[in-house]
Amino acid sequence: MAIDTSSTAGIQRSLRQCLSNVAALLYHNGHVLETVTVSHRGLDRAALGQLRRNAAEWDTCQQVLERSEAATYNDQGRFILTPMGRELLFDMFGEGAADCA
Repeated sequence: MAIDTSSTAGIQRSLRQCLSNVAALLYHNGHVLETVTVSHRGLDRAALGQLRRNAAEWDTCQQVLERSEAATYNDQGRFILTPMGRELLFDMFGEGAADCA
């Protein structure tokens, strides 16, 4: 089975664009990257609602991240990045972009 590299590259670009947007949107709405990179933290329902109201592009980015399995919900029902999502984020912004210790 052949892999369509143009499709894979498009998904990577879309994910990276969404991660970049998410980082900016979090900052502009009073959050930090650790909010979504630390598995026991995350964005609760109220914070997600605030982001949807304040930024029209949030909903699209959230959907892209979830569909690509770069984001999910933790045991408390909070929105977080998966290990793959964190790896992409750190690849883009550097390991020190969010302190996961």
